[in-house]
Amino acid sequence: MYSTFEQKYRRIQKELLAGAIALGGVFIIGTLWYWLVEGWTWEDAAYMTVITLATVGFGEINPLGNRGRLFTISLILMGVVTIGYIVNRFTEALIQGYFQEGLRVRQQRRAMESLTGHYIICGCGRTGQQVALEFAAEAVLFVAVDLSLTSIQAAQQLGHIAVQGDATLDETLIKVGIERAVGLVAALPSDAENLYTVLSAKTLNPNIRAIARASNREALQKLQRAGADAVVSPYITGGKRMAAAALRPQVMDFVDGILTGGDRELYMEEYRLDPAVCPCIGQSLKEARLRSQSGALVLAIRRVDGSLIGGPTAETILMAGDLLICMGTGEQLRQINQILGPIRYRVPRPPKQGTNN
Repeated sequence: MYSTFEQKYRRIQKELLAGAIALGGVFIIGTLWYWLVEGWTWEDAAYMTVITLATVGFGEINPLGNRGRLFTISLILMGVVTIGYIVNRFTEALIQGYFQEGLRVRQQRRAMESLTGHYIICGCGRTGQQVALEFAAEAVLFVAVDLSLTSIQAAQQLGHIAVQGDATLDETLIKVGIERAVGLVAALPSDAENLYTVLSAKTLNPNIRAIARASNREALQKLQRAGADAVVSPYITGGKRMAAAALRPQVMDFVDGILTGGDRELYMEEYRLDPAVCPCIGQSLKEARLRSQSGALVLAIRRVDGSLIGGPTAETILMAGDLLICMGTGEQLRQINQILGPIRYRVPRPPKQGTNN
């Protein structure tokens, strides 16, 4: 599936190619006529055809009879029509900016082909735009997909890699590198589209983390059954956050300040403990000295079995596969990353200007 611009660009390419083939055909016809019918040499026949098509006003190479002159008139007319068609198509392409846009499309395609470990945002509406802004603030690689050309152009103006296409189709997802992606955000307008997108994504890449938008509880349950790793309902979540902002405003301000935005001082990050590289496995938090060495605070630990330890104590043992949820400045989180070794995240989300491995 190609975007509207790509369809027009390919049409212009085909028309220019057809014009070039037609001009070549006219040249061959003229050369063969002068060679076979008039009995000229190959060189004279080709030269006569060229100067005739170019309408430069040169005289005849050899004398021509009435039949030869009638053919020459026909050759001139065919040449004028063919060259005029090529010039018209070329001028339209130049005025419409197809060549410049075509170069941009090729550069964008090469950029998409080189992407790995990236996220795919399906839908560039209000939800998708906000997700893109947060990803950009976190310096996370992503590509946006939307069927609306206006939405795609708006995303491209912000410097995002954006592709026009139907995200529910396997062909579109393959085009944006679903096999190499680590995460997908389904933020399309309807629950049915998000459901199809999640199903397609999980089929093409079973290991991808899929986050979907749902408009109600029923859609939320269906998306979870379809394989979505996380489902967010803007209405349910928005209502909960509004209630929390009314009841606990300072808590909400603090949480918002460490979760979103590119100019915040504190970040929250998660680290998966890999037994192959982490030197702290088997140690307690006191023995690992993560806080004293990095300054970052371990807020919670998610065990492999899914149990959550909130506010772990100094005696809490670090185990293989544990997911540490930490808070600190960007520099503190980079230091704790170095202490824990080259961590392999299930979902890599480095702080802005961070260097998590």
